[in-house]
Amino acid sequence: MTHEVRIDPHTGTVVHIVTQRQNRPNLPSSDCPFCVGGLEAPEPYTVRSFPNRWPSLDEGYCEVVLYSPEHNESLATLSLRNMHELVHLWAERTVELRKLPHGEHVVIFENCGAEIGATIPHPHGQIYAFPNVPERPAQQLRAQWQPDDNPGDRLVLEMDGWRVWTEYASVYPVSLRVAPEQRIADLPSLTDDQCASLGVVLRHTFSALRHAFDAPPPYMMWWNQAPRAASDWPDAWLNMEIVSPWRATNLPRYIAGVEVATGEYFNPVNPSDIAATLREALEL
Repeated sequence: MTHEVRIDPHTGTVVHIVTQRQNRPNLPSSDCPFCVGGLEAPEPYTVRSFPNRWPSLDEGYCEVVLYSPEHNESLATLSLRNMHELVHLWAERTVELRKLPHGEHVVIFENCGAEIGATIPHPHGQIYAFPNVPERPAQQLRAQWQPDDNPGDRLVLEMDGWRVWTEYASVYPVSLRVAPEQRIADLPSLTDDQCASLGVVLRHTFSALRHAFDAPPPYMMWWNQAPRAASDWPDAWLNMEIVSPWRATNLPRYIAGVEVATGEYFNPVNPSDIAATLREALEL
């Protein structure tokens, strides 16, 4: 495997050169490898994880997580049983990947939609275990991130100890946070009841996102949680981020050159308006 880490000497940006990923499958039209009986799921399952054959990090540090055996499901449509089992699986794999010699920081994420790089449409996400705490989560940890206590008209949902809201200064047209109202450091720290209530909240949230547009929007989501050395980060607060480039159905907002050049962004969508749309789309 070819994997080289390079650091821009002027900006400090970390770039992983992973040429072997050029050969990974891209939108197969038949013989889905994630359906039951496929290459990666030879036996029946409800949720499943396995090593990524085209890892972006060293072998064993990247996994794929299948949300459902049903090809056309999504986080918006999963049964609550599936959601509950998925949350448990995320927590279990966090524990196991932290046991690896260089499993310092576990990031669980999903790219949903071909528009933002999903290569197989079957419902799935991924998990990477980094040997370090990458700069963005480190910034949030150093800033002692915690939930917005007063999101006002940006609040989307409060339920069973969880809160969902749109970000105050969002780079993307849709930018959501999901977090427990009381501090929980990471997914393995969730009780069974908290896993169950989180599954309900996620089902409502992704369903609202799906129904806020006239077609299912592409999105990215990821979990922010404590690193392996949690004692070094006593204020770590578990949260999920969900972002979508859509500012209207099939109408993405493209990042402009001036935004990349300056690190300052111009969002045409008011986060309060997105929150109102999502509240209207909730099915409670």
